[in-house]
Amino acid sequence: MSVVYLNGEYLPLDQAKISVLDRGFLFADGVYEVIPAYGGRLLRMQEHMQRLQNSLDAIRLKNPLSSQQWLSIVEKLLIENPNSGPGEDKSVYLQVTRGVAAKRNHGFPEEVNQTVFMMVNELAPVNKEELRKGVSAITLDDIRWKACNVKSISLLGNILLRQQAHDNDAAEAILINDGLVTEGAASNVFAVINDVLVTAPTGTQLLPGITRDLIIELAVKNNISYEERDFTEQELLMASEIWFTSSTKEILPVVELNGNLVANGKSGPIWEKMIDIYQTYKIKLRLGESS
Repeated sequence: MSVVYLNGEYLPLDQAKISVLDRGFLFADGVYEVIPAYGGRLLRMQEHMQRLQNSLDAIRLKNPLSSQQWLSIVEKLLIENPNSGPGEDKSVYLQVTRGVAAKRNHGFPEEVNQTVFMMVNELAPVNKEELRKGVSAITLDDIRWKACNVKSISLLGNILLRQQAHDNDAAEAILINDGLVTEGAASNVFAVINDVLVTAPTGTQLLPGITRDLIIELAVKNNISYEERDFTEQELLMASEIWFTSSTKEILPVVELNGNLVANGKSGPIWEKMIDIYQTYKIKLRLGESS
């Protein structure tokens, strides 16, 4: 039985309970983060904490813990939850809600303590050969709210879009807003257009992914041409490579879009280069040579 953290206590998962009046349960009034840990070393903890702070600020919620408190709890949970299968990689899920109010009311309650929940999941070892096979995707209209830069626990729009992709035998949906590519239902999107790696700029239309930013950083360091710019659905359809990126997907090539092959239907040369760069980065992280 895994151990979780809830409001100052470390508990077996089946003993962790919240009130039905918690605003996270009633309104999805809260935010979350997912942080990978490779060999016990956290991937970009500081950047994840800054994004959490940005999300908390956006919904006008005070951060309940200091940076050191967050780190101490995360590190303890990693120790308390050893992997049961092969590999030692994990992900930490953390969530903060506005807490339990005396009654259901849309307005912010006064003098309410936030609810803080954290748990650990195992990350399956990444197999480059399996990743290379790629996945299929479809394009869908972006029906979500106008503050997608907030990592909100209100994910119903994303869920409906992802399910629509699954209903069409696709792994993920690429979202289109006014003709422009934003992101995936649960990922960021990159495309190779005229030999340049392109991704949409950050703003209210997409989540500023930590893995997304790391890939841009690695592209710069390794002389891979890239652009952060708006690009159209038509450009996407003509791209020679398309990738999904996220903390858990890492870098996943799209080989089929809307039932048509992307280029020759295989992972492309820039993906091949970047996945090796990314795996090298992870090896260095495990050795304490990067963060």
